[in-house]
Amino acid sequence: MLNETNLEKRLIDIEQAITDIQTKINEQPLSNNWLEKITGSISDESAFLEALEYGEKWRKSEKLTDEIDEGK
Repeated sequence: MLNETNLEKRLIDIEQAITDIQTKINEQPLSNNWLEKITGSISDESAFLEALEYGEKWRKSEKLTDEIDEGK
């Protein structure tokens, strides 16, 4: 059973933990770069992976078109 002293000690510990968490949150640098803000936010989404595939195919097709235009 908790007595008043133990309860007070636990409350102080909780308050300190909350203060520590708030400090860590406030110490994180805020970026103005939109890309840094969203990097990694949807990496597990199937639509994102599908978009990556389309991008890769498009880049490869552009590379082939450039090589054909250059006469290679």
